[in-house]
Amino acid sequence: MMLSNPARKYRPFPPVRLASRQWPDRAIDRAPVWMSTDLRDGNQALFEPMDVERKMRMFRALCAIGFKEIEVGFPAASQTEFDFVRRLIEGGHIPPDVTIEVLTQARDEIIVRTLEALRGARRAIVHVYNATSPTFREVVFGMTQAEIVTLAATAVSRIRQLAETLPGAEIVLEYSPETFSATELAFAREVCDVVTATWEATPSNKVIINLPATVELATPNNYADQIEWMHRHLARRDSIVLSLHPHNDRGTGIAAAELGLMAGADRIEGCLFGNGERTGNVDLVTLALNLYTQGISPGLDFSDIDSVARTFEQCTGLPIHPRHPYAGDLVFTAFSGSHQDAIKKGFAAQRPDAPWTLPYLAIDPADIGRNYDSVIRVNSQSGKGGIAWLLQTRYGISMPRRMQVEFAREVQRETETSGEMSAEAIWQLFSRAYFDPRTPVVYIEHHLREQGNQQGIELTVDIDGQRRILAGQGNGPIDAAVHALRQAGIAVQVRSFEEQSISASLDGGEARACAFLELAGTDGGSGRYGAGIDENIVTASIRALVSGVNRLGEEARVTRIA
Repeated sequence: MMLSNPARKYRPFPPVRLASRQWPDRAIDRAPVWMSTDLRDGNQALFEPMDVERKMRMFRALCAIGFKEIEVGFPAASQTEFDFVRRLIEGGHIPPDVTIEVLTQARDEIIVRTLEALRGARRAIVHVYNATSPTFREVVFGMTQAEIVTLAATAVSRIRQLAETLPGAEIVLEYSPETFSATELAFAREVCDVVTATWEATPSNKVIINLPATVELATPNNYADQIEWMHRHLARRDSIVLSLHPHNDRGTGIAAAELGLMAGADRIEGCLFGNGERTGNVDLVTLALNLYTQGISPGLDFSDIDSVARTFEQCTGLPIHPRHPYAGDLVFTAFSGSHQDAIKKGFAAQRPDAPWTLPYLAIDPADIGRNYDSVIRVNSQSGKGGIAWLLQTRYGISMPRRMQVEFAREVQRETETSGEMSAEAIWQLFSRAYFDPRTPVVYIEHHLREQGNQQGIELTVDIDGQRRILAGQGNGPIDAAVHALRQAGIAVQVRSFEEQSISASLDGGEARACAFLELAGTDGGSGRYGAGIDENIVTASIRALVSGVNRLGEEARVTRIA
C-alpha cells in the first residue's frame, strides 16, 4: 500500500554545504586498511550466534584471506565472548601480523571487563563508542551535547589508564561517534577532537576515528561530503586513521564506501558478503574485488572464492544469493543467447597478454578460482553461441556457423520440455543427432583405390537393413562416396565441408578428427548437416556424409533414383 502523504512522514535528509568538494575528481588508487567485523557486528546479527568453534573457524578463514585487523567480539557482552578472546590470546592463535579488536560501550564497568579480556595480548585495538545524534541524545539518553562530550572523554581516559596496567601490550584506541551520519558535523568534530586530545594522539600514536553510517540516511554522495568535511576539519589529522563503517539500509553501502575513500578515508570496516545488522554492513568481498577490477591489488586473497563462500555459509548459517556480486553461483552465468554469443566471441579474441575486456564479464572467473563451465548455461532462452561454446570448450567440437543455427533449434526444442541442459546433456543430444543416426543408411567400411586421375572407393553400407557394396569415383574421397551412393538411389549434393582435429579423444585415447558436411538433395532446398568423428580424417568425412544423408532422409529431402 502506498502512503497517502509520504511528505508528511518522511523528509529529505539535508545536504552538506561543502564548498569546492574534491572527492568527485579523485580516483581510488590504493587499497584501504581492511577491518573485518564478522565476528562481532556480523555475529550479533545471526539468528543463532556462532559458538566458539565456528568463531575460531571464521577467525582462521579471515586470517587466511589476509585481514590484518579483525574485530573478534564484545568481551563484556557475555562469558562466551570473553572466553573466545581469552582463547585466542592464551592459545597463541593470533598471527604476528594480525591485530585483534574488541568493542566496548563508554561505561566504566564494561571498559574494565574489556581490558581484562586483553591481558597477555601483544597488540589490540580497543573500540569505544557512544551515540552522538540528536535523536539518541534527546530521546534515548536524555543528555546534552556537553554531557555526550564528557562521556566520550571519560571513557577514553579510563581506557588509557587501564592500558598502562597491561604489561607488554600495545593498545590502540578506536573511537566511533555512533550514528555519525545523523549527527551535526560540527558536533561530531568537537567530540572527535576531544577524544584525540584526551588520548594525546601523535603521528606515531594514532587514534582510529571511525565514522559510521549506523543507519544509511541519504544518497552516497552525501556521506562522501560528510567524510570530506571531517577529513578537512578534524584537529590532529596527521595523528588519525580515518575509518568508515557503512551500513546498507538504502542498498548503497558499497557506493558510500567507495566515495568515502575518495573523500579522504584510510580504512574500511565491514563483513564478508554484507552480513550485519538489518540490511548489513558494507560487503568487503565486493569492495575488494571492485578494486581488483580497476587494476588495484586489494591485499586480500579471494583466489578461491567458492571456499570462502562455503566457510561463510557454514559458520553463519546464512545463504549467499546466487546473484551476489562475484561470489554468487550464477554471476558468471549467461542464459541469454545474445550474451552467450558475445562471450564466445570475446573468449576467441582475448589474448593472454592483453587487458581483460570480455563482454559481460567484468572479472576473469579464473582469478577467483571459478572455472568457465558455469559461464554459459543453456535453457530455452539460449542461442547458438552458448551451445557452440560449451561444445568447443568441453569437447573440442567447433561447429560451422550454419550448423550452430541448425543444432540450436534442436536444443531449444529439448529445453522447452526439459528445462536447463548441462554441457554433458548437450553433448549427448549432439551425438544422437549427428554421430548416431542409423536410418536408412549404416556405414560399415570403405576402401580407397586409385583410378587414373580420380579417386575410387568401395563403400560398404547397410541400407534399410540390406548390406550393399557400392563403387564410385570422383575428384576425392567424399566426391567418390557421393557417386557411390547414387548406385543405391541416393543423390545428394555437398554444399560445404569442414574438418578439424580434436586434441584428445573423449575416451582418453588417441587424437581424433571431426568432419562436418552440409548436404542438400539434388532438387535443392534447405541443407542439413552431418558430422563424423574418427581417428582417420577420411573415415570421419565419410561418416559425416552418411550422417547428413540420414538427417536429410528424416526431412524427406533425399531424391531416390529409380
